[in-house]
Amino acid sequence: MDMGTTTRKAHVASAKTDIREITRRLNSALGATLVASLAGSKDPKISYKWARADGPEPRNDVVRRLQFAHTQWLAITASEGDQVARMWFIGSNPLLDYDTPVDVIREDRFKEAATAAAAMVEDGFLG
Repeated sequence: MDMGTTTRKAHVASAKTDIREITRRLNSALGATLVASLAGSKDPKISYKWARADGPEPRNDVVRRLQFAHTQWLAITASEGDQVARMWFIGSNPLLDYDTPVDVIREDRFKEAATAAAAMVEDGFLG
């Protein structure tokens, strides 16, 4: 499957998934501290609250970051698996000027992060 197809399928899956479920899945895959960090929160436990049915609703900018991160997670895990995807999120990446994807997503540099994720899927490039 090419990257365009992989990304489209991941995007559709993320768009159809409730933000609380996205948060639960990212918490499970990356850990609550990383999820809170990529979302832009200083509270390392806030993503647990967002994941609860009776929890606070994340702000729109947070929702965008969580949905974007989930899309990249799905695309990378589809071709490389969970462990590689987790390493991609937390590793220093030369395609991102040696920032981590977590930092880049928090800074709303989505195009750069998507390009780095595509390189991972297409070439197996971790950075």
